[in-house]
Amino acid sequence: MSPSPSPTTGPPSTALFTDQYELTMLQAALADGTADRPCVFEVFARKLPAGRRYGVVAGTGRLLPAVEAFRFGETELQRLTGILDTRTIDFLADYHFDGDIEGYPEGELYFPGSPVLTVTGTFAAVVLETLVLSILNHDCAIASAAARMASVADDRPLIEMGSRRTHEEAAVAAARSAYLAGFATTSNLEAGRRFGIPTAGTAAHAFTLLHDDEAAAFAAQVASLGVGTTLLVDTYDITEGIATAIRVAGPELGAIRIDSGDLGVLARSARRQLDSLGATGTRIVLSGDLDEFAIAALRAEPVDVYGVGTSVVTGSGAPTAGMVYKLTEVDGRPVEKRSAHKVSHGGHKRAIRRYRPTGTATEEVVHRVGAGTVAPVPEEHDREITVPLVRGGVALPQPTLAESRDHLRAAMVSLPWEGLKLSQGDPALRTTLLGGADPHGAER
Repeated sequence: MSPSPSPTTGPPSTALFTDQYELTMLQAALADGTADRPCVFEVFARKLPAGRRYGVVAGTGRLLPAVEAFRFGETELQRLTGILDTRTIDFLADYHFDGDIEGYPEGELYFPGSPVLTVTGTFAAVVLETLVLSILNHDCAIASAAARMASVADDRPLIEMGSRRTHEEAAVAAARSAYLAGFATTSNLEAGRRFGIPTAGTAAHAFTLLHDDEAAAFAAQVASLGVGTTLLVDTYDITEGIATAIRVAGPELGAIRIDSGDLGVLARSARRQLDSLGATGTRIVLSGDLDEFAIAALRAEPVDVYGVGTSVVTGSGAPTAGMVYKLTEVDGRPVEKRSAHKVSHGGHKRAIRRYRPTGTATEEVVHRVGAGTVAPVPEEHDREITVPLVRGGVALPQPTLAESRDHLRAAMVSLPWEGLKLSQGDPALRTTLLGGADPHGAER
């Protein structure tokens, strides 16, 4: 659901996009005088979803404006009456995040233990936890799945077409993340409007069924959209549908789409039939429950474009990136959680990535910063991963969506080849915490 308008000027408030316990914790901290203690919070994933060897950072471009809009206007404060005491409501009336945020840029790869986002401020910054995680867990999951699909598509274009399979706002965010990860277009017009993503779409089976026969439907579509359109040929019989499409549109028809059946067999048969009809330039678009595994299985087939819906908007079976938001430093002192299977590592941390001279990434080195810490010994091909995002509560200029898309493309090329496999296996890069235990349990 979209944020409700706030009576204050500016964008709609995001302040109630949080959980009640975030605010009741703040109330208790205000009462005992600990709310102003300098704190560092870190966003990281303890592990990657099953079968994944890397994650993709996405959602930063949506998160920073949402943090700026985390203000409590009259409407939001009225909702909290009876939940919080007067002191806390008065505090929130003047609250805006005025600390610092740094992290991985959008389009960067991350691994278990990577400090994807670091929030520095007072303990009051705990109220940002739910907002931060709801955006990053969704968008990173979508982008990570979409990047796997783009990788195995072997430069063939992908169309994101999953809007009808998710929440209306999630559909827009999913289209953005899929485009970041390498999809060529989206069917979602709101995503096109908000983010400048190229849009695409022609007709569904309903248009064919509206007409008395397939030829009439195809003729109407070509008359409206031109001969370069894509005709959906599997409403009745595919072989007859292709023949009718070329008879109506001629051999210059832009493309046919097949949305059901054994797609590999049908693509081969369709290519032969199109070529025999002189439509050698007519492309074949496949859709229908595709995911990265189905796309990989179709790589040897004569497919020109893939249309992906449900699997991309649901993160291809991993609807969350599994990120957490943990307090790691108080008053300059590292703090950490030691619960079994939910360990966090204390301290304010940043990361560098190490590369071979060839450009292949070899390791992620996470190191603490601040007094008494040890910086990694620089190596020739090291690259700083952590970048500033917010300073003094003000969001810094960030790369455009197109630039972040290019960044991810370069990052994918830097992965070791085994890191691109779809099979189960270790993360593509080992993440080492300098001076402490790494996410895989080894002491360094």
